[in-house]
Amino acid sequence: MLPEDLRTAYSRAGAWGGETLPQRLASVVARERDRVAIVDGSAAITFEHLGGLVERAAAFLEAAGVRPGETVTWQLPGWWEAAVVHHAILRLGAVPNPVLPTIGEAGLRAVLTQVRPRCLIAPATFRGADLGDRARALAAEHDVPLVLTTRGGTLDPAFARPAAPGAPVPSDPSAIALILMTSGTTGAPKGVLHTHDGLLCEVDSFPVIHGLTTADRYLGGAPVTHIAGLAYGLLAPAALGTSTVLLERWDPRAAIVAIVEAGATFQTGPPTLLQTLAEARGRADTSGFRLFSTGGARIDAAAVAEAGRALGCVVKRAYGSTEIPTLTASALDDDEETRLRTDGRPIGLGEVRIVGANGEALTAGDEGEIWGRAPEMLFAYAPEDAAPFAADGWFRTGDLGVLDGSGRLRVTGRIKDVIIRGGENVSAQALELLLGEHPLVDAVAVIGVRDDRLGERVCACVVTRDARLTLADLTTFLAARGAAKHTWPERLELLPSLPRTESGKVRKDELRARFATAS
Repeated sequence: MLPEDLRTAYSRAGAWGGETLPQRLASVVARERDRVAIVDGSAAITFEHLGGLVERAAAFLEAAGVRPGETVTWQLPGWWEAAVVHHAILRLGAVPNPVLPTIGEAGLRAVLTQVRPRCLIAPATFRGADLGDRARALAAEHDVPLVLTTRGGTLDPAFARPAAPGAPVPSDPSAIALILMTSGTTGAPKGVLHTHDGLLCEVDSFPVIHGLTTADRYLGGAPVTHIAGLAYGLLAPAALGTSTVLLERWDPRAAIVAIVEAGATFQTGPPTLLQTLAEARGRADTSGFRLFSTGGARIDAAAVAEAGRALGCVVKRAYGSTEIPTLTASALDDDEETRLRTDGRPIGLGEVRIVGANGEALTAGDEGEIWGRAPEMLFAYAPEDAAPFAADGWFRTGDLGVLDGSGRLRVTGRIKDVIIRGGENVSAQALELLLGEHPLVDAVAVIGVRDDRLGERVCACVVTRDARLTLADLTTFLAARGAAKHTWPERLELLPSLPRTESGKVRKDELRARFATAS
């Protein structure tokens, strides 16, 4: 849990403004009434319309039994309904728990086990899959008393009926306002808890670090169930009066249309989104698209610079995570070398230190673990025994980095055994546990191998008694167990044995070095 003295310090410094997200939304709706808040295909929803939809959906959920303080898990793609559902949950004083619709049965089961929500909201169908039936089955298995579906499901009446008189707007800015799941270094899910204060501090930094104004329109692409897609796509309009063009899935051609026809002006995400966007541009006029903010340890500076020039936008880097959404960022007026080869300086009251293996603070130029603390960082993990904080409230990120003499951070790698494929986290340990159940797998180590487009791809290094084992055998096995498709290995290496330390730990550094190049 965030230490009390650190919370007091942030409050006294004015980092937390004493509002809740529903209070801020009400102010923005009153101010921006007729402006468009969300574009979703042919739908253009004004702020006034959004406010009314949120009130109606909140009344519907309240009538269905959701109460303040209870958790609601919602599992929607980039649809306007996701914004309404998320803010309706907050409007009730309940806690939203966004989850990827493509998480897979095993992943959703783990979330429900951990979070125990009062309600589960899922699309009736998505990408040809009947998610409504799956949600109902898992809800019954975990004794979740209420399941609602949308876009053709039972939640739709909430958007059509007149709004009932609203309950008092939640007014405690220190209350939990979000639970996002992260796998960390183990296969067990952990809930990352954020407060209204912390999330508003994050969103209020966007005009400073990105120059955002109400004229800016976010280009969807990152899932709205991830911290970046949620913060920029759903929270920023409600808190700042910016707007969003939502995309159901990342499609660079559709994204170009969103820039040209819907007026999208900026985006955040992994380099692969930027590069595919540049490739899809053709002769389209993208002069209105001004900014792409990216990040990560494995960024090809020359490639993203070329993509930025093709689109005519500024490209810059930032560093954050589910736990600390934005810790550092380069500035719009930094030179290109600084914007593309460093992750910038801490924002606002944020602080960074580089720490050695024994917990000692390192000097400029030395690589070590990145520790950070900031008003926008998580309040706690759930379960609480997963303690995230070191002494004095520093959060141990598990990432490696270097600070230069000017205080700029450069992320160089990570300690965590997590693979980041196209911006999606893949827990190596969770995947190893599943693959270890395959009858022909005697031993397995999962590693990330570099990929210029996705950042990393998943590679399974397998010891087997049957050399006929194929990658298709493994993916079929994982599909049958409900593993999300983005976690499936895309490369298989058969080995006589796995390299190990004297204590028996697999030497993944050796495997990464051996299979660093494309097969």
